[in-house]
Amino acid sequence: MNNRLVQQIQFITEIDKLKNILRQTKLTDSSRQENSAEHSWHIAIMAIILAEYAAPEVDIIKAIKMLLIHDLIEIDAGDTFCYDVKANLDKAAREIKAATRIFNLLPSEQAKELTQLWEEFEESKTETAKFAIALDRLQPLLQNQQNHGGTWQIHGITENLVRKRMSPVQEASPILGKLVEEIIADCIAAGYLKPEQLTEVNPR
Repeated sequence: MNNRLVQQIQFITEIDKLKNILRQTKLTDSSRQENSAEHSWHIAIMAIILAEYAAPEVDIIKAIKMLLIHDLIEIDAGDTFCYDVKANLDKAAREIKAATRIFNLLPSEQAKELTQLWEEFEESKTETAKFAIALDRLQPLLQNQQNHGGTWQIHGITENLVRKRMSPVQEASPILGKLVEEIIADCIAAGYLKPEQLTEVNPR
């Protein structure tokens, strides 16, 4: 094999490890935790199916690429639970180091392309990145709805934390944002998600 193909095969073999990275989120039937490769596949399909709800400026093919590669860094950095404050403190540093190693297994121009896709996703400034991130947030919401609260129940996650986490969805797509509101309301009503309690003010 030529050196270029050797590098490409090395990368392809390396990313198989993503199948071993377990996420906090369980499958919709609650039978087990999903792995990060399954998560990436799932949201890439979501991008195809929900493309009609994206802003006109969104490049769906590019969004799919982002969704397929954005979690490859977890091979080295691991999956960081979005509600774990302590673990998120050094998340960026761990992920940059991982991206540098993993993407640079490829020939230089392919390494550059994947690095730029990952950086665009992480920066969340373009309409394409915003839509990709919205789907990345929406997918576990749907899973937690289907598995009766899933990680929300395990970790005592409350309504305000979920709303904050889901805020990029509304920005990227008002229609999907409305769906999020409906799901949150349904989950609160079903007892899957703990609502925020209003603090009573003692009269003086």
